[in-house]
Amino acid sequence: MFDIVEPKDGAQRRPAITVIAGDAHPALGQEVARLAHASVTPSSVSAFADGETRVCIEGDVQDADLYIVQPTSTPTNERLMTLALIADAARAGGAARITAVVPYFGYARQDVRKRPGEPRSAQLAARLLGVAGIDRMVTLDLHSPALESAFDMPLVHLQADELVLPVIRAWGVSGLTVVTPDAGGLKRAQRYAIGLEAPLAVIAKARPRPDVAVQLQVLGEVRGRSCLLVDDMASTGGTLVGAADALLEAGAREVHAVFVHAVLAPGAMQRLCAARLQRLLTTDSVPSTLDPRVQVVSIAPLLARAVLRLARKG
Repeated sequence: MFDIVEPKDGAQRRPAITVIAGDAHPALGQEVARLAHASVTPSSVSAFADGETRVCIEGDVQDADLYIVQPTSTPTNERLMTLALIADAARAGGAARITAVVPYFGYARQDVRKRPGEPRSAQLAARLLGVAGIDRMVTLDLHSPALESAFDMPLVHLQADELVLPVIRAWGVSGLTVVTPDAGGLKRAQRYAIGLEAPLAVIAKARPRPDVAVQLQVLGEVRGRSCLLVDDMASTGGTLVGAADALLEAGAREVHAVFVHAVLAPGAMQRLCAARLQRLLTTDSVPSTLDPRVQVVSIAPLLARAVLRLARKG
């Protein structure tokens, strides 16, 4: 399935595919390398006494087609800086091309200035990676598709749908309605609704005046239906918990939830498991300690296919 076609005699041989599994999620990096039949170049990440990050690539990357697998998950700043430092070291080591495989891009929520004085942190993080010597990037389910324009380098924006949808279909849930917990995720929810041949509903948020609790309004018919909440991430879990309560109060029969990135701040997993949610489904885009009740889909095959496609295209 993942075999690489060797060039014919006399044809120019492409650089060998090499993977560096960063310190953020080494198990995922190793699995991507295995599925892509790529060699793994070891690297080490350490810190000086004051916390300053130090990296070292402990193998030869000269002329390599290099893929650095490093989600910028918690602690986000350290993971991002480590990725940049590995890329700079690889550039100095003579890598032919450097691709960052960042399944979770940690600054994606900060792509617009909501008030004067705020930075556009997502755009700045993208520029940092370009300056570090990264030629192109692979990522998964960005918080906002509009963020694609923030990258000056070529960007492969993958979606977890093809891995997640078969799992949901296997649940055999009848009378399903797909629900987005906020209007910003409408396009993502539309894809799931089309893939599952299900109607779509939206939960609208309203804040009547400053410092007043958010009110939730369900737009769409959910009474007597099984609802599937679809979101790109769960951080505190508050959005999904509040949305589930709103759907049940609107007459939904039951509520399930899928979120691509299990960012999960302290207390979030307990909050989600205590909520009125029948099933929870996520991916391993970031390393997480999950409750056994949470179903996890591996994204390694999706990332490996992207690596092989890029390697073949040159």
